[in-house]
Amino acid sequence: MLSPVRVTRPGGTKGETGGERIARRVLTTGSNCITVLIQLYWSRDMQIHVNQADGTPYYHQVANQIKFLVASGRLEAEEQLPSVRKLAEQLMINPNTVARAYRELESEGVVETRRGAGVFVAEGGSPLSRKEKNRLLGERIDALLIEAHQLDVSLDVLINMVRQRHLKYRPDNHQPTGDPS
Repeated sequence: MLSPVRVTRPGGTKGETGGERIARRVLTTGSNCITVLIQLYWSRDMQIHVNQADGTPYYHQVANQIKFLVASGRLEAEEQLPSVRKLAEQLMINPNTVARAYRELESEGVVETRRGAGVFVAEGGSPLSRKEKNRLLGERIDALLIEAHQLDVSLDVLINMVRQRHLKYRPDNHQPTGDPS
């Protein structure tokens, strides 16, 4: 049974609609992957998933995805993350796994734990270096290339698909700053 989960933002208290965001679980399974879509009250989406077939430990998958969400600005400074128990329940994994991911993120300065309040995105923006951002993107590209090969999709077709998606998400053709290498 899918049920809404209430998560309060700093300054908000339970019961205040202005300080709350509602998270809804949408579970999909396919290719041994579990995806959880958490819809925020402010109409942004945070998607975290674990993939059994990936070969990467779940805690590492969760930590990398949160780093990506922070680096991309989809999670802002001072924003509260779901509790260990709630995220573990949604992903259907052991709470110790989520706790380990949060500890790793805290040691890297991405999040901070506030006793009795929860886990929040740390101040100062994303501490991800260009090297770390490239590593995260490289992992995603590798996974995409492997999956395309398994589906017998040529590189030319794949590149055209990426270009089409690029236009969908960047209709103004805004070019990112900085060299990706």
